[in-house]
Amino acid sequence: MQALISNARNAFHKRLLDTILTIDESGIPSNADKGNRLSVLLAQKIRDRIIGNVQRTECVTEQKANYAATKKKAAGQSSGSIFEREVMTFLAATFPKLQHIRPGAWHILQLGNQSQIKTSDFAQYEHLAYLTHLMKADAQLAAVLGNGYMVAPDVIIYRDLCTDEELNAPEDIVDEASAKAAALRKTNGGKPILHASVSAKWTMRSDRAQNSRTEALNLIRNRKGNLPHIVVVTGEPAPSRLASLAMGTGDIDCVYHFALYELMAAVREAEADDAAILLKTLTDGKRLKDISDLPLDLCI
Repeated sequence: MQALISNARNAFHKRLLDTILTIDESGIPSNADKGNRLSVLLAQKIRDRIIGNVQRTECVTEQKANYAATKKKAAGQSSGSIFEREVMTFLAATFPKLQHIRPGAWHILQLGNQSQIKTSDFAQYEHLAYLTHLMKADAQLAAVLGNGYMVAPDVIIYRDLCTDEELNAPEDIVDEASAKAAALRKTNGGKPILHASVSAKWTMRSDRAQNSRTEALNLIRNRKGNLPHIVVVTGEPAPSRLASLAMGTGDIDCVYHFALYELMAAVREAEADDAAILLKTLTDGKRLKDISDLPLDLCI
């Protein structure tokens, strides 16, 4: 009997197999760079291991999916949106179960271009709405400031504020004489608190992957108050491309791989020594982790 996070990880992988983790007529997985031999090899081995893990956990009464069938690769934008949704679903199935470690009224959402929720809807960034209002009314100001402060995370986790009744449940903690500006206290009239910004990148084969770093720096520079968790989740199989984002500190908390254990096994099987050394550097340095680590890390 597997634990909750392991079950959620298997379910996450199964949903990806059913949607975007496909192979084409040449047997090339959808997250591989077909022009890169190592990328293709690692992606194939990762996918094979995921299929084996999923099939071992399927009930005998379930109809076995035909994962060997070829399927046209989804368009980049479509793949990205599906990956964002599945990352959100994984977090929704795990993080709220940790109330005994990190209690709160949590909300987990995928933000799209049409979303009515913006970063300025949260306590740390509500001043950005005022800046936007000023720039709309002043073209010269807009030209000077640009839109570098605008942040559009793929998936967010935020928490509602606490009423005085909730805060005073164990004993009288707050009253009208103090704590008049505390962000967590609902009676102070603030906005919900952004807890985490999750950038979900199915692959990292364009400069768009570096948008994650730009988003992170904007969140850091433009906040008022505590900094939310800033993480990246990716399905990229090539260690060199993972390193391009995971190396270094100061912006992204950590990069989380959708199947790190399978990637590590694939690198060993492929006898790719340079990739193995790079992967060990990233994992030993705590710059690259498996997605199963993410719910617990968000409790910090």
